Amino acid sequence: MLNNNFLIRSFTSLILIIILLFCLFYNNYSWQILLIFFSFLCFYEFYNLIIKIYNKKFFGKFLMFLFFLYMYLFYFLSTNIRIKFGEEVILILIISCVFSDIGGYVVGKLIGGPKLSNISPNKTISGAIGSIIFTVCGTSLFLMILNNIEKNQVIAVVSIKFILWLIFMSIICQMGDLFISYLKRKANLKDTGNILPGHGGILDRVDGIIFAIPFGVITYLFLFNF
Repeated sequence: MLNNNFLIRSFTSLILIIILLFCLFYNNYSWQILLIFFSFLCFYEFYNLIIKIYNKKFFGKFLMFLFFLYMYLFYFLSTNIRIKFGEEVILILIISCVFSDIGGYVVGKLIGGPKLSNISPNKTISGAIGSIIFTVCGTSLFLMILNNIEKNQVIAVVSIKFILWLIFMSIICQMGDLFISYLKRKANLKDTGNILPGHGGILDRVDGIIFAIPFGVITYLFLFNF
């Protein structure tokens, strides 16, 4: 049963990666269409969480309005980053979040230890540290490979500032994950949806990414322009 679920999750992840890379590298329109579709699904799943927690209360509507504005910011930044800085920068942002998730899962399972928070019982302090280590090491290696391929254009340089930025990215990814986990717990739901076989909903897979990219871009501009 476990092996079957792993195969389903792996196949779903492969399909998602193919769709992402195709839309990212094909042209601006394909990337924008993917982001619009993706943002709509995220908002829909967020709406389903909030409506179960706050029903029709004003605070729930206010949260949905804020999330709508935030998803627009996510869409705006994600489209403009591709136009101004290229597809590789989008990849670095996403890869840092992927390594954060992998590090948290692998180290958390191997080492275990004290729980990080009561919000998500499966998350441990060792996993949180593993997320940071994997993000820094994995993304730095990925960046060096990209710079080696793009010999005429250095995308970024691994430095103290860059490492600090990666640490921040990992922390934001984990906070985004905990935030959605908190809402799921309040709504008494295991997953935000069932659109992705073996994974659940869109928010279950990308909760860290949607929070890390806007904050990551703003922090990067602050660190490297001041």
